[in-house]
Amino acid sequence: MKEIILIAIPFAAAIIALVWPKEDTRPWLLPAAALPHSGLSLWMFLDPPTWNPALWLGFDPIARAVLPAVSILFLACAGYGVSYLKTRKERPNRVFIATLLALTGLITLSLLAQHLGLLWVAAEGATLATVPLLHFNGTPRAFEATWKYLLVGGTGIALSLLGAFFLGYSSMHSGGEGDLTFTGLKAAAGSLSKPWLLAAWVLLLAGFGTKMGLAPMHTWKPDAYGEAPGMIGAMLAGGMTTVAFVALLRVRAVVSAAGLESIASLTLLCLGLFSMIIAALFLLGTPDFKRMLAYSSVEHMGILTIGASIGVGGLGAALFHVWSNVLTKGALFLSAGNLRRAAGARTNIEVAGMTWVTPLSSRIFVVGLLAVTACPPFGPFFSELGILRAAVGSHQYITATIFLVCLLLAFIGMTRLVFSIVDGRPRKAAWNTASLREAAGTVAPPLLLLAASLWLGLFTPRFLLEVWSSAAQILIPIP
Repeated sequence: MKEIILIAIPFAAAIIALVWPKEDTRPWLLPAAALPHSGLSLWMFLDPPTWNPALWLGFDPIARAVLPAVSILFLACAGYGVSYLKTRKERPNRVFIATLLALTGLITLSLLAQHLGLLWVAAEGATLATVPLLHFNGTPRAFEATWKYLLVGGTGIALSLLGAFFLGYSSMHSGGEGDLTFTGLKAAAGSLSKPWLLAAWVLLLAGFGTKMGLAPMHTWKPDAYGEAPGMIGAMLAGGMTTVAFVALLRVRAVVSAAGLESIASLTLLCLGLFSMIIAALFLLGTPDFKRMLAYSSVEHMGILTIGASIGVGGLGAALFHVWSNVLTKGALFLSAGNLRRAAGARTNIEVAGMTWVTPLSSRIFVVGLLAVTACPPFGPFFSELGILRAAVGSHQYITATIFLVCLLLAFIGMTRLVFSIVDGRPRKAAWNTASLREAAGTVAPPLLLLAASLWLGLFTPRFLLEVWSSAAQILIPIP
């Protein structure tokens, strides 16, 4: 029952937003939905309801390990959205608010889904709901980015649908009923047709890997993240990518149960390393600080898949990194949105001296840069250290070396760009003078997310570690 309420809260608010008559008060529906959503998700996190594996919806240990972080991100974006939309009165907000609430409901449904078909429907719905959000600015570049996201993301979701059919047929081919619940698939894993199962894994990896933005399926990310409002970039980088990652983990558990763990791990490892290498190379050269965040997201999706490929210890650290990535990327995207509005531009050729223009947002952005590049004592440092230790502990020294080199290159590339933007003489010709004043509502949410990342690094509760470890052991049972 709690699961249904958790899903219904943002959907009900979305319906209200569509009929709400006043533009100036409609944004308050965002925190009005986010507060009960985050409160209920944290309550379920601390006191999980009974999970029935036979149902299509459930707050299982995997949902418990990631959903509260996404809900916290939504709460921060909702608070930010009230002040942000006040600065964008020239744009109607009815569709924007309704679709953002619907997107949150679909993300919640995806993370709670215990049936591959239901998960696919929710992920496809989330893809469609994102389209008007990406196009909110109404510029030609936003229009182009929206179409690229729709075409590339649609291709990925089509591949995952075909993979779901293959997975169902792998059960029917061996005399099963084509049950697509994850519990049923794992129970029947030993009898699944191996060729069809491997074909399904390849298609699902390509499909949901596209939604994650793993290289080489990442081509939509720089345009989409570059043109989207900061709060939408945060929801994509922290919410949609988490949905795709969890989907891969659930399917990978079926592949592992069928005795093909080595193949699943190897493919994840290769995609993860390739994503980190590609992201690091692009980070060394990009002049656009919003596209920089997109390539950073590609890098961190690679980090997640590498962690997931290195046994229970690596997967537990990867779930830790989900939280670290959600909190830190949220702070970066929201503060980057403030810089973008104030400067009226996004490249280091056009923007400089932002410390003088938006001092609070610039400082948050710099500290967020240090956090996301794994500087201690923020959360990403400890989650990435856990993945590195898992790689060394399993004698994957080449993986550990590439991992460290890519982190170093990413650090060099990101610091080069960020400090060129915040330092120096302000270029007044590029200022958007209507947006220079930093409102508390656009500064407090990224600051609180950054503080949460710091808390996660310094005082990671043992309780949280046990939740991540429990989820990892379910996904990769220890023999």
